[in-house]
Amino acid sequence: MKPSLSHQAYEMIKREILTCVLEPGQQIAQSQLAERYQIGTTPAREALQRLVQEGFVQAIPRFGYTVSYVTLSDVREVYELRAILEPAAARLAAQRATDAQLAEVARTADFYYAYPDGSHRPEAHVHNADFHRTVASAGNNRRLAEQISRVLDEMTRIFHLGLDLTPYAQEMYQEHLDLVEALHQRDPDRAEQVMRAQILQSQVEDAGHLVQDPGDLLGQAAVVPGAGHGAV
Repeated sequence: MKPSLSHQAYEMIKREILTCVLEPGQQIAQSQLAERYQIGTTPAREALQRLVQEGFVQAIPRFGYTVSYVTLSDVREVYELRAILEPAAARLAAQRATDAQLAEVARTADFYYAYPDGSHRPEAHVHNADFHRTVASAGNNRRLAEQISRVLDEMTRIFHLGLDLTPYAQEMYQEHLDLVEALHQRDPDRAEQVMRAQILQSQVEDAGHLVQDPGDLLGQAAVVPGAGHGAV
């Protein structure tokens, strides 16, 4: 069944927020979105209301809508949530994943996060999120996988605001292979440990490149461009 116009509008607007085409703090109006995406104002309004509920957009009375800022406190909270959810998903994946699901995890892990000359691969963030979503799906707990997917959406926007995977391409590649090995060995303790260590290490490395005032806004000099692990 074809998605509704409001769902299509939601997906298009959200994608542009996550990739920072629509930047933090940018004002957006229903009429502008309707014209931009060639949809009616009703689907645009319904999409914006959904994005308000998810925290990506703020409704300002008599003003319209603005894209929500991302603070350093937001980054900390996202990492803390990942450190709770994703190790649990990895543990379940080691116990429950089918052989086909494990093969898919291995396929998504087989991606190097920089070009041979060491330069940045623009699609690296997408592949990293795909890997983590695939692990979550392999745990065969739909609600847990959906929660992780939402958190990874928030991470995608953080990455697009300045965190770079390139300096840690080799490290990330090896971390993902280590997790694949633990899953194939059906070792839930090891899988949980590897996932948690990856996330905590990534958090430490990213924090070293962010301004330490929790009130600072990413996209407004809170990130040192081109620095940081940016993902696991």
